Amino acid sequence: MNKHSSIKSAGSLLERASEMYDFGSALRGESSPPVPAPAPVEADKPVPQATAPQPAKAAEPKPIPAPSASAPAPAPRKSVQGRVHIDRQMLSDNNFINPEGPVTGQFEEFRIVKRQLLLAARGGKGYEAVEHGERILICSAHPDEGKTFCAINLAISIAREKDNRVLLVDADFAKPSILSTLGMADSPGLMDALANESVDVEDLVIETDIEGLSVLPAGAATNQDTEYLAASRTADIIEELTRNDPARIIIFDSPPALAASPASVLALHVGQCLMVVRADETTDSALRDALNLLSGCENIQLLLNRAKFSPTGRKFGSYYGYGA
Repeated sequence: MNKHSSIKSAGSLLERASEMYDFGSALRGESSPPVPAPAPVEADKPVPQATAPQPAKAAEPKPIPAPSASAPAPAPRKSVQGRVHIDRQMLSDNNFINPEGPVTGQFEEFRIVKRQLLLAARGGKGYEAVEHGERILICSAHPDEGKTFCAINLAISIAREKDNRVLLVDADFAKPSILSTLGMADSPGLMDALANESVDVEDLVIETDIEGLSVLPAGAATNQDTEYLAASRTADIIEELTRNDPARIIIFDSPPALAASPASVLALHVGQCLMVVRADETTDSALRDALNLLSGCENIQLLLNRAKFSPTGRKFGSYYGYGA
């Protein structure tokens, strides 16, 4: 069991997950047991389910020579007030959390998930923080399983914390979608900083008018994204992003693990990985293959997305008037 979770291994929370995914054979011989964690989701009646293997940490990749420098990327455009506006009605219309809106069932589900992640990131209640736990990779096995949806909702939810700020990084370089989903204009981003040593990555971070939330775009498209990520400059940039703001939680929205290779390299630089599993669609074999590719991260949890029912019949949010 995840030492940061107050959820016990027995009970309805894990029944649905255990029916869908049997990790017994895959985990034989591992030094640690599976790690369950609650999970939110898109459906009206979500079923948080989760478990997680403890794979051996992969070896650090050998750095490639630093890429040749080019002209510095321009700074992202911001509003007159210095912060980019995020349309709250657009968030609500597209089923994202509205930070100023009412407490919904989905809002509550992400509260549960973030609490486990923050406990691992910061420690507390007698638990030690996970190394680099403030860096969280959001991934999935295949496209269209909800990883970007979950990454944005989780970022908005954590941004509401009084002691944490969130940097949402679009690390899906081939098909970036964070800016377009949030209604923001294209801007230079992480790949521009990786490709040009004269670019300060902090100059590319976009502050939004959602208090505590900033965004780092993916940047210029390239067919060498994995090679740039495997270079030593990646570790330097991520360390800089962490060092510049100790209160910062960094969420990476990565490409699907079985569709593109950057996810496996990014896993080496984070302390936690949240694998989004689409209920009734993600197969057991695909999930196992994806988890093997992410073995560079030792703390992986599963988030069951688009579940159709709750075996307990519970529905978060009704206490606040939602769904009454």
